[in-house]
Amino acid sequence: MMAVSSMVVFAGGLIGTKLAPFDKLSTLPIACMVVGTASAVVPVTFLMKRLGRKRSFIFILIYSIIISLLAAYTIYWQAFYWFCASTFLFGVTNACVMQFRFAAMESVTPDLIPNAASSVLLGGIAAAFIGPEAAVFGKDLLPTEFMGSFLLLALLFVAALLVLLGFKNPKIELVEFENAPRTMKVISKQPVFWVAILSAAVGYMIMSFIMTATPVSMHVMDGHSLSQTKWVIQSHIIAMYLPSIFTAWIVKKLGITKMMIYGLIAYLVCLAIAYSGHHLGNYWISLVLLGIGWNFLFIGGTTLLPQAYLPNERFKVQAFNEFIVFGTQAIASLSAGWIVYAVGWEAMLLFTLPIIFIQLIVILRWSRSKARATTIQ
Repeated sequence: MMAVSSMVVFAGGLIGTKLAPFDKLSTLPIACMVVGTASAVVPVTFLMKRLGRKRSFIFILIYSIIISLLAAYTIYWQAFYWFCASTFLFGVTNACVMQFRFAAMESVTPDLIPNAASSVLLGGIAAAFIGPEAAVFGKDLLPTEFMGSFLLLALLFVAALLVLLGFKNPKIELVEFENAPRTMKVISKQPVFWVAILSAAVGYMIMSFIMTATPVSMHVMDGHSLSQTKWVIQSHIIAMYLPSIFTAWIVKKLGITKMMIYGLIAYLVCLAIAYSGHHLGNYWISLVLLGIGWNFLFIGGTTLLPQAYLPNERFKVQAFNEFIVFGTQAIASLSAGWIVYAVGWEAMLLFTLPIIFIQLIVILRWSRSKARATTIQ
């Protein structure tokens, strides 16, 4: 299911370059998918609460098959804005994918939560290959470029549907209902609540901002080949998910706080390398570091979040978290194409520096306050 993101990120800007009436709208299909995700995270979370995980997953997969066929049809008719509408509707699919990590975390004991969250995200390694490869393989499969790519995506969703038929809903102990759920106002007064949400949000915002603009900067502006652009995007997505193999060990050895700080440092080194040149190596190394930084920040925030809520508060807190994370990602993705055309690659990179330093201060202040509280106890 993750292949939808890697396919749209890789092919969306290229399709947009051919179909969009203006160059600055070329990344709009990618931005629409991100906006669609931000719009869908709250409804999808409460759909999970109402129907249960399994029924919701299956329902959304059937929906995703239909949207894949719609996207292929809009490409056939060369209808740019309708293609953007179809990528917007894929936001429901992405919002569903994000729920898998919560389903996994609910299925294990608290000490295994980091393992569960990171293990589920390993699916992104396969998606890094499947999405772009399906896009390239399907590009010339039919007379209309990239139409076949989305037909292949529909087949991928059919395969996912067959796998999910064996899924079992997590069993939540009845003890969770002994205490009435707190209001969001009370929950949000906990410092850990905001550290968790902002870490995931900043991780996603900066990653999406730079990643969305990369195919345009590389292929359209700098003239790197389509295969080179695909390789960089694939490497980036692998780097997003491959560290998940070691994340649980890193959390155990270093702690969540240090892991998130290292994620921010990876972002700073990424910016320095990307700023220093437009060579293939600059793009590749910076996008790999971008993926690693995202992994540390996103898994760190996801692992911290359960510390802020009780079991019977999980759906509303998860919904709030997803809205903030993917809302900020939507803003970043929407602005990426316009900014890279308006001010260039280097200036675009500099826009992210204040956000990184602000988040570093937030984490350090929380860490020190937590250390003081522990010392007093």
